[in-house]
Amino acid sequence: MADYFVIASAETAPHVRAIVEAIEEQVSRAGKDPLRREGRQEARWILMDYGSVVVHVMDEATRDYYDLEHFWRDAPRIELAEMAQWAQASQ
Repeated sequence: MADYFVIASAETAPHVRAIVEAIEEQVSRAGKDPLRREGRQEARWILMDYGSVVVHVMDEATRDYYDLEHFWRDAPRIELAEMAQWAQASQ
């Protein structure tokens, strides 16, 4: 169970890796490390499990194929900028 799913896409495997590295760097600064990480080798779909937040970063073809948004189509969407405001307010 997770409170939030973050779904992002990238154009290439190096781009997927770069996004994941940036996320890990920022979250690590906040004192959090992922509980699990999967998919780093192939880098078509990397999943990072932070407990209450699960991050999916995938190439565009993989994102189109699996269409994760379809599974949670009834869930409310929260834009990244809104989440950043919440994070700043809680510090």
